[in-house]
Amino acid sequence: MSMITASIWVPRGAAAAFPTKYDVDENELARISKLAKLQLQDAEEDLEGARNGHSNHSEGDKSADDEDGDTKMTPSNKDADDDLKEYDLDNYDSAAAPQDGETMAMFGNARSLAYHQSNAEDPYITMQENEEEDEEREDLQVLATDNMVVAAKVEDEVAHLEIYVYEDEVDNLYVHHDIMLPAIPLCVEWLDLPVGKGTTNSSTKGNFVAVGTFDPDIELWDLDTIDSMYPNAILGQGGEEKKAEAGDEKRKKKRKKSKKANDNYHVDAVLALAANRQHRNLLASSSADKTVKLWDLTTQRCAKSYSHHTDKVCSIAWHPEEAAVLLSGSYDRTLVAADLRATDAKVPRWGVESDVETVAWDPHDTNYFYVTTEAGMVHYHDRRKAPSSPESSKAVWTLQAHGESISSFDINPAIPGFLASGSTDKEVKLWNVQPTGPSMVVSRNLDVGKVFTTKFAPDPEVAFRLAVGGSKGTLQIWDTSTNAAVRNAFAHRVGPTHGEVKERLIGVDEDSSDSEDEGGVEPGAEAGGGETGWESMDDD
Repeated sequence: MSMITASIWVPRGAAAAFPTKYDVDENELARISKLAKLQLQDAEEDLEGARNGHSNHSEGDKSADDEDGDTKMTPSNKDADDDLKEYDLDNYDSAAAPQDGETMAMFGNARSLAYHQSNAEDPYITMQENEEEDEEREDLQVLATDNMVVAAKVEDEVAHLEIYVYEDEVDNLYVHHDIMLPAIPLCVEWLDLPVGKGTTNSSTKGNFVAVGTFDPDIELWDLDTIDSMYPNAILGQGGEEKKAEAGDEKRKKKRKKSKKANDNYHVDAVLALAANRQHRNLLASSSADKTVKLWDLTTQRCAKSYSHHTDKVCSIAWHPEEAAVLLSGSYDRTLVAADLRATDAKVPRWGVESDVETVAWDPHDTNYFYVTTEAGMVHYHDRRKAPSSPESSKAVWTLQAHGESISSFDINPAIPGFLASGSTDKEVKLWNVQPTGPSMVVSRNLDVGKVFTTKFAPDPEVAFRLAVGGSKGTLQIWDTSTNAAVRNAFAHRVGPTHGEVKERLIGVDEDSSDSEDEGGVEPGAEAGGGETGWESMDDD
């Protein structure tokens, strides 16, 4: 099994030119030792529980065997035991007592290892590494004209983030590095605030990603650090445990996980994340536990919890201009635009015909917002015309965009009226919204399987680039400006061209012989070519 469940672009210039290698210094050693100790204690408690359960289950079988008489050792078994005595296997797990202040904790003996400031001082290294280091440093370089794309991926039951670098000028997309995750990722959000990096101020910038998974905790990772072992911060009960400086008994009581929703952390899968771009220290999350939570990234604690819905909350979005207004959509078939400052006020609520999939504000006219549903519908609502009840909701317009669930949806931030929708019907559709209503520009099967993510690039220089991923586990960058229908619909935004324009679909080039271009794939080539090549790109 391989699939991409979510993706997010990183703006140009946000990533460090030369990412740093993960360095285990004294402070980091102490931090990961604590984390590892807690994980080890968790594993020991789980093992003890399993053993107790197995012991109780097998007690009846053991007593039944005893009634049949004692088991006698056969000569062959006795000889085998005599042969193994010399290895003293009974004391195999016993370790010598610590000496000279050494500790038995994980990584506890790291300080006693021989260490040289440089390989030139190490007598066992004869090949110097300057040339190799320079080459590796060059390979990791991220240019100011490059974009990063973070994709949440599951491959062979292994969950991880793949951080791609997209070089638009040479049509190249490659995996820069990856980050291992503890559970299947469901959502990602880019953060420009350094988290877990000590004191920060309003001008401090970072390159971080928040990840929501089937676990109730939210992990925050530094994208400019390669080969990290643990996240920089954890929002949720897991983070609270790691901050606690209490005894074991108190910790064990805290550790008991309850499925009952509370005001401090999520207790079920995290389904959506939204960073507040005006107040950079605020991150909103929504969960299958039916709550929306507001996190303060400076304290890494939940500042407030909201229960506006009666079912899973699957999508959230901050208002582009009013920093305190959050739009949320739920499987209870309603959506709410709430001012999070007014906790006791009645919130405006709209209703739709089926489960909500995604919600999004219109960045070009912030009085309006979009909603997509499991039934394949797109609703366009005026926030100023809130209904008296969800049942009486009336949209400005509705659109039957797909025959199946609209699992992904995005609005181009630079080009008004340019929308993209992706569905479990494996189609990606581009739309042009005009005052008279929406019209489809083009529909394509990009050979990614069921479409789970469609994201427009955030920078004006690459405004027409669309990242698409799905159930086949591949990420494609579609340069929509090279499509004839798109060029006709948005001619005022597409620069002049000379001669024939070939459509561009850029993916990771696994084998350079598969494509004439660097990572580029001509649409239709894999489908047999011809004028209708794209139309025949079908999973079935």
